[in-house]
Amino acid sequence: MRFHKYHALGNDYLVLNPADFPAWGTAPSREQIRVVCHRNFGVGSDGILWGPLPSRTSEHGLRIFNPDGSEAEKSGNGLRIFSRFLWDQGLVRQPVFTVETPGGDVRAEIREDGRLITVAMGQVSFDSTRIPVLLPGPAREVLGEKVTVLDREFTFCAATIGNPHCVLPLPEISADLAHRYGPHLEVHPLFPRKTNVQFLQVIDRANIRLEIWERGAGYTLASGSSSSAAAAVAHRLGLVDRDLTVHMPGGRIGISIGPDYAIQMTGTVNKVAEGQMHPDLFQVTV
Repeated sequence: MRFHKYHALGNDYLVLNPADFPAWGTAPSREQIRVVCHRNFGVGSDGILWGPLPSRTSEHGLRIFNPDGSEAEKSGNGLRIFSRFLWDQGLVRQPVFTVETPGGDVRAEIREDGRLITVAMGQVSFDSTRIPVLLPGPAREVLGEKVTVLDREFTFCAATIGNPHCVLPLPEISADLAHRYGPHLEVHPLFPRKTNVQFLQVIDRANIRLEIWERGAGYTLASGSSSSAAAAVAHRLGLVDRDLTVHMPGGRIGISIGPDYAIQMTGTVNKVAEGQMHPDLFQVTV
């Protein structure tokens, strides 16, 4: 049961090749995911990248699992990590290739021998029916809506880039803010598929800061899809230009926004370790 561990700006994933886990069938169970990702009882990670898988539309397929056992449609950091894994293992021959996710196909470009990777994340939509967001009244772009959580009312925007995001522009942000309100926003009734949450501070026309609460994972040092969605929202609100840097506790990601809100994301990937999981790991239920 071989694993490969990488991190992208402190957001760490385990890549598990299904060929190394024939007994697990088509995917790991919720219980297996939870124990493998656990920081004390397992190897520890922010999620599992299950692939490569057969794909009809891309060179490789990928499924992404959160530490709570739920499945994510797309992950920008996860895609960069998976792209480097494919490159490291010689499973792709050319530095540009495509990967299929449940949130859509993406194009990856290997740079600096895998240490820097650009991913074409797809097109951002603000449409309430596509995200989805259950707003009263007609379907519309989710920009400048109100939501009350605990003791505070927020103005929020929402977007999808294959997975749902709730973006809260604020003059000041902090990790404490994300920890306090993120868990409640994630499961708010407005979001029937739950949501990723970004607390957004605009620094200037070319820089934004984020604190992130990730659906199914909790407080997160960095996120590629969150960076993409928050940057698109900031641009849609007229607060930033098309090329910008997203600053997060784990580091920085470069975002380029196309005229149709197609996102190009560039960031680093670091390899951490590889090894074997022992069967005793699965004697514990978490």
